[in-house]
Amino acid sequence: MTSAALERATYRISDQDLEYMVLDRSDLPEDFQSYQQVRVGVLDNENMAAHGFAGSTAARFSQAGRITGYMREFGPTSEMNVFDGFNFVGSTVAHLFDKPESVTSWMTDIFLKDFESNVGESVGEGHQLISVDRLNPSGFFDEAVALKAVQGGPQGVVSSTVIDFRVGRILGVAFVGTVGNHDRLDLTGKLALALEKRIVQVVLGAI
Repeated sequence: MTSAALERATYRISDQDLEYMVLDRSDLPEDFQSYQQVRVGVLDNENMAAHGFAGSTAARFSQAGRITGYMREFGPTSEMNVFDGFNFVGSTVAHLFDKPESVTSWMTDIFLKDFESNVGESVGEGHQLISVDRLNPSGFFDEAVALKAVQGGPQGVVSSTVIDFRVGRILGVAFVGTVGNHDRLDLTGKLALALEKRIVQVVLGAI
């Protein structure tokens, strides 16, 4: 299937399809196979704004073309030991937009720019965003961007590696949180590519 045909097929997707796109535990890389589901559900614009950077509003996200999203997140069980380099969360999110161009704009003008413009700022719960570095993801069907963000707080430093990629008017996001300052592009890439595969399967099933 060509990219144009796949893009057209995403117009058949509704918000009810998004929950079938995010990864189940059986789909996760081996690193997360023993983790438990800790959060799952609809991620509407109000929720996005409530957990976003200062100044985030549902109206801003709606104007950017975002309709809604669905997320599933996995974390460690109580018997796991936490240490420097430990991956404490892995999650995938599928966002639905009004059109493919809105996804492209979101990746550059909201995702990347919001992180970069908030370096040095408070990000809630006594945490400060220390640094943001763009990364170069590869292997995706279409556009993809990535970053590593480091933040400090009462318990020390944690890092987040995030990949955003586009499938038509769907934005896929994979996220890995790690104790300490660590780049997890390879692991996050495995999550993201598995998510991309699942998204395409759901899109093709809707044709």
